[in-house]
Amino acid sequence: MLEKLQAVENRYEELSAKSEQPDFYADPKKAAALLREKNDLEPVVEAYRAYLAADREMEEARELMGDPELKEFCQQTFQEARDRKEQLFRQLQVLLLPKDPNDGKSVLMEIRGGVGGEESALFAHSLFRMYSMYAAAKGWSIELMNYSETELGGVKEADFIVNGRGAYSRLKYESGVHRVQRVPETESGGRVHTSTATVAVLPEMEEVDVEIRPEDVEMQVFRSSGAGGQHINKTSSAVRLIHKPSGIVVACQEERSQVQNREKCMRMLASKLYEIEQARISSQVTGMRRSQVGTGMRNERIRTYNFPQGRVTDHRVGLTLYKIDAVMDGALDEIIDALATADQAERLKSQQQ
Repeated sequence: MLEKLQAVENRYEELSAKSEQPDFYADPKKAAALLREKNDLEPVVEAYRAYLAADREMEEARELMGDPELKEFCQQTFQEARDRKEQLFRQLQVLLLPKDPNDGKSVLMEIRGGVGGEESALFAHSLFRMYSMYAAAKGWSIELMNYSETELGGVKEADFIVNGRGAYSRLKYESGVHRVQRVPETESGGRVHTSTATVAVLPEMEEVDVEIRPEDVEMQVFRSSGAGGQHINKTSSAVRLIHKPSGIVVACQEERSQVQNREKCMRMLASKLYEIEQARISSQVTGMRRSQVGTGMRNERIRTYNFPQGRVTDHRVGLTLYKIDAVMDGALDEIIDALATADQAERLKSQQQ
């Protein structure tokens, strides 16, 4: 591992030297790529240098332990440096894990009402609000692609992009079936109902990342519509794209321009085709989206939001938080941190076997 870390530091020094050259920004695209690489290496290099410093401190303390007057002080210094070195070693193991190449990307998210009728649609709206507030807290932006409401303000389906560096590295853990237990607004008897909504998270892909042949895509245009079938405008600006080889259908109606809606649809289509290709490479029988969201049945859930008890439970890591209001207002970091830590631990275990 130390040889690998030394190679990382050498590469970091090489990139640092290049970035100081007068002609470094002559090719902006290349310069941006090199700076991204340098920034990605920086946490590893900082931890590695701190590790080496702790090692040197241990050696210096060991050499001075022969002096009776300094022995107690040196023993304490040695122990502190050893503890720090062990902690940094574990940190470096995690930092050196192979990174998901999509972690730095923005994400395409899809939310659908599942089991529970109108209540599931209202819960889907709550999830959309939760992710919007989380994105805002992170400084990310939401770009609506397709949003279909019910008459009571629920969400039949919401497709949107979360734009922000590293969005996928955090939100990828949100894929799956989310279950809610609460008294619906439509329930007059005060009984607790259980409903579900499904969430799918895909890394956003550009057309350049995925080959899409023009002859494979059929475009249809239609009028944008809102809840209850009320038309937002009277022109056919909404776009639906059908990818004939795969049967994938995507739609966008949030922009007033047909050209803009088509452009967004192509980005959605690229992400979905990438998903299929990844599933094929992994020899999965079904696509990633189906494995993420399941069928929407109540027992296929990754997380439960229990409003009467004020708790949120993530079933993958057994984490329960009694602050449902904060979570629904976008305070997701504690849950996502636990999932990321569990994921790192699992990958470390696999690497060591």
